[in-house]
Amino acid sequence: MTISLVGDGIFLVAMAWQAYELWNAPAALALVGIGITIPTIAFLLPAGILSDRLDRRSLMLYADTARALVIGGLALLSLTGHIEFWQLVVIVALYGVGTAFFTPAFEAVVPDIVPAADLASANSLDQFVRPIALRLAGPALGGVLVASLGAGGAFAVDAASFLASAVAVFLMRPPAHERSEHIQSSVGAVKEGFLFVRQRVWLWGTLLSAAVAYLAFMGPAEVLLPYLLKNELDGSASDLGFVFAAGGVGAIGAALLMSQRGHPRRDVTFMYVTWTLATLAIAGYGLATASWQLMGACLLFNAFETAGLIVWSTIKQRHVPSSMLGRVSSLDWLISIGLLPLSFALTAPVAALIGVRATLIGAALIGAVFTLGALFLPGMRAIEGHAADMSEHDSAPRREQEALPLRATAYVDLGS
Repeated sequence: MTISLVGDGIFLVAMAWQAYELWNAPAALALVGIGITIPTIAFLLPAGILSDRLDRRSLMLYADTARALVIGGLALLSLTGHIEFWQLVVIVALYGVGTAFFTPAFEAVVPDIVPAADLASANSLDQFVRPIALRLAGPALGGVLVASLGAGGAFAVDAASFLASAVAVFLMRPPAHERSEHIQSSVGAVKEGFLFVRQRVWLWGTLLSAAVAYLAFMGPAEVLLPYLLKNELDGSASDLGFVFAAGGVGAIGAALLMSQRGHPRRDVTFMYVTWTLATLAIAGYGLATASWQLMGACLLFNAFETAGLIVWSTIKQRHVPSSMLGRVSSLDWLISIGLLPLSFALTAPVAALIGVRATLIGAALIGAVFTLGALFLPGMRAIEGHAADMSEHDSAPRREQEALPLRATAYVDLGS
């Protein structure tokens, strides 16, 4: 994962720069974002069902191999000078399909290989390595690669990182997880997953609030940050890499702090407060007049978002049975990012109407209001202080024994 995430960080910079080289307008990266998110959303539910029924390691292996081939093709087109904008959109759409199958399998495999008592530490470790690779080393290296070799060379390195990840996954031998074989149909599997989510305020409330918040700020943040840096602050690909890298520093600091402090007792409250502060940090993009100010805003956003994500991952893994975790993780992604295509589609016309900076500031304020408001839903904090939901009798025997003593997606990077 570490090697693959470095590649994803490279991809973030290369994709943004390639899109704006082909079409220097906010609509360019907006269409690329739509191209990734729609296939991801479309395949999340079947991917979640398969991750509960089949070997999760195999799904991860196939997804990594497929994405290596897809990004390798993109590298070839870019290096030979034959890349066109529509080809970029088609290729990232295929990439999004691979992401849809990898994500629920990866999230669901963690409790299979980690003792329940160590889940909080494992998630802190994940969120420590992830920003180092995805937000620090990857973007910094991506900026250098794009500046020296062009976007095509950066894409080639990303493709190689997926192959390295596939080899590592192939060598894994995780224990078999409890299968949901009692489910007779895919429709029944989806219904069971929706029923599980609907009966828990902490689940459906968080997913719906994330959906609305992401509608407000995700499109502007993903699309307008590179555009603002390139066109209003006269920044380079290296500058964009350093802005993303600053976010990695913030996420690393948050992961280190969370690993030392452990899981907070008032976990739901902690999660919502940190996510509200993270959303407000997006306003810093709109207020920035220099790249170092963008770096500061990105650092704060990722620090607060990562702290909340660590807590959210642990809450899910503690309160969702292993046999349901793949479907719940896929629903987590599906509902949370379900409105992202609309967010990307609205970004360009809104920015043209009120300006890039006003769009960023307004998106941050609207997103923060909806995020904090969900904390006050009746029953939202009912699970605070509980190590596990003891009403879940269908969890795996190992989880039952060890539990006694996946805004799931947080910041959805276009390339991760």
